[in-house]
Amino acid sequence: MNTSTPSHFCRQCPRECNADREGGTLGFCGAPAGLSVARISLHAWEEPCISGTRGSGTVFFCGCNLRCAFCQNREISRSGAGKILSKDQLIEEMLRLCDKGAHNINLVTPTPYAEALSEVLAAAKPRLGIPVVYNCGGYESVDTLKKLDGLVDIYLPDVKYFSAERALRYSGAKDYFPVAMAALAEMLRQTGTYRIGNDGLLTHGVLVRHLVLPGGRKDSIALLGELSRRFGSNAFLLSLMSQYTPDFALDSPCTELHRRITTFEYDTVLREAERLEFEGYFQSRDSATDAYTPNFSEPTV
Repeated sequence: MNTSTPSHFCRQCPRECNADREGGTLGFCGAPAGLSVARISLHAWEEPCISGTRGSGTVFFCGCNLRCAFCQNREISRSGAGKILSKDQLIEEMLRLCDKGAHNINLVTPTPYAEALSEVLAAAKPRLGIPVVYNCGGYESVDTLKKLDGLVDIYLPDVKYFSAERALRYSGAKDYFPVAMAALAEMLRQTGTYRIGNDGLLTHGVLVRHLVLPGGRKDSIALLGELSRRFGSNAFLLSLMSQYTPDFALDSPCTELHRRITTFEYDTVLREAERLEFEGYFQSRDSATDAYTPNFSEPTV
């Protein structure tokens, strides 16, 4: 008996759902067979080395392999109901972003489409002339990432949890931390130590984001310590975020998420990042609003 999995069954991410997306079966991420895109626009709310003065050329994809309890993009991350683009159409949209002055092409939540995007980027990259950013949740398959080698200039992963318990409770991914560490190692192997141009823009490398969560101070500190131990403090940039808002988790049974983080929580984690001599970006407490969430009902470029 042949028990092998057909090649078109989806195993792109660590969940390895084996969903027959071509046959209409959705996996954990909810992404369809085609490239489902919610919004394409210039975006000014990334880190300064990404957004620059003209904006990052963002392509927001629908569906997500984490579906976090506190997701601020849940309008699209829990649905594949975007506009389906062909590979050629997506390339044309990327070129339009270039014409608009985008500093980079920023692929947001690309994980469910990584294999298709490797083909898109192989065709598009010679025509773009600007860096390609892979903006993900950190829960990535190393085998899939290897298909992007040479096609992605900047990896922008969230690294969310140290604790397996928290990862399971909030994202249904008990193995999140070891998987994210292996993925981060592969990202760094591909890009090398980060490089910033004379204009202050990141040209190559990895920028790790970490969002401090309510009650997560100790988990964040443990995570930073492990990042430093494994990779050092200057292999990548760190963006330590305080922008958590409970607005997107009020319907979650995780009631501990129904509040903002405190100044004490964030400042304690910030002091640890400084002690470990990470370089990067830190947020003021007034960033804890929904202002960073794109309006997905607005027209694209």
